[in-house]
Amino acid sequence: MAVTIPSWRIARVSFTTAEPAACSTFFREALGFEETGIEERVDAAFGRLMGLPGARAQVRLLRLGSQEIELVAFAEKGRPYPPGSTSSDPWFQHVAIVVSDMGAAYRRLMAWPGWTPISTSGPQSLPDSSGGVTAFKFRDPEGHPLELIEFPPARTPKIWQAPRGADPCLGLDHSAIVVSSTAASVAFYQRLGFINAGRSCNHGIEQARLDAIPGAKVEVTRLHTAAMDAPPQLELLCYRVSSARSPPTADGRSNDIATTRDRASCAAWDYACAASCRPQWSLDGRGYGCGQECLPNGPPA
Repeated sequence: MAVTIPSWRIARVSFTTAEPAACSTFFREALGFEETGIEERVDAAFGRLMGLPGARAQVRLLRLGSQEIELVAFAEKGRPYPPGSTSSDPWFQHVAIVVSDMGAAYRRLMAWPGWTPISTSGPQSLPDSSGGVTAFKFRDPEGHPLELIEFPPARTPKIWQAPRGADPCLGLDHSAIVVSSTAASVAFYQRLGFINAGRSCNHGIEQARLDAIPGAKVEVTRLHTAAMDAPPQLELLCYRVSSARSPPTADGRSNDIATTRDRASCAAWDYACAASCRPQWSLDGRGYGCGQECLPNGPPA
C-alpha cells in the first residue's frame, strides 16, 4: 500500500515571550508589523500540544505582508534566552524579514531602543556565491534572533517584486534553524513533504561579520514545500565549526524564551482529534506544531 506524504506549509512562526505587550510594540514600531488579534489558550489540548499539561497562554497575532507570527505568553513563565548564545548554537532559530530598502529599515531599527546587534559592522553585502543579499542579524529586547535581508535587484524572487506600500519591511522570507547534520535534518523534513530547493556554502569575511563568528563557514540548505513555494520557507544552517554546547532537548520547555516553533498546516491529511495533540521534535530538538492545533495520527512511515 502506497504511503501518501503529507504536503505541509509553514502557517506562521511562533515565538515564546515573557512580555507580550512590549514584544508586540517592538515588532510593530521597529519592524512594521500589524497586530491582528489577541487570543487566550486555556484548553487541555493546547497544554498537550505544548508538552505542558494545564498550560495557559495569551497569544498575540501579528502580520507583515502576507506572513504571520504569533507571540505566545505562558502564564507560567519559562527561562530567559540563554546568555552568551551565538549564531551557531543548536537552539538558534531566526526569521528573515525581507526589506526593499536596507538603509531605511536599518535606520528605523536603530531609532528603537532595547535590541542588540548580532552582526558586527552593520549590514553585510554577501558575495554572489552566498546569494548576493545584504543582511543584518540582531536580537529583539528579549533575545529572539532576527534578520533583515535585501535581495539584489537582478535576483529578487518574484513574490517580492510586486509593488508594495511605503514601509521598507515587506514580509517573512524564511525561518532559519541551526542543525547538527544537514543530511539527517533534510531526511526529517522530507517526511513532512518538504523538498530540497538548493544549497550553498557561505563563508568569508562578510559571513563572519554577519554571524559574529570568526572564520564562519556554514552550509545553507533551502527547503520548499512540495505543493507551493510561497514564503515563509525553511533554511537549515549547518556550521562547519559548530557550537560546543548541546541542544536543550532534554529539559527545554515550550515556555522558554529560546523556544521558537514553526507552526505548520496541511490541507490533506487524516488528522487526529484535538484530544490526541502532541508536539513533534526534529533530530535537533526543534519543536514543530501544526496550525490546526492537532497533529497527524502518526508520523509518515
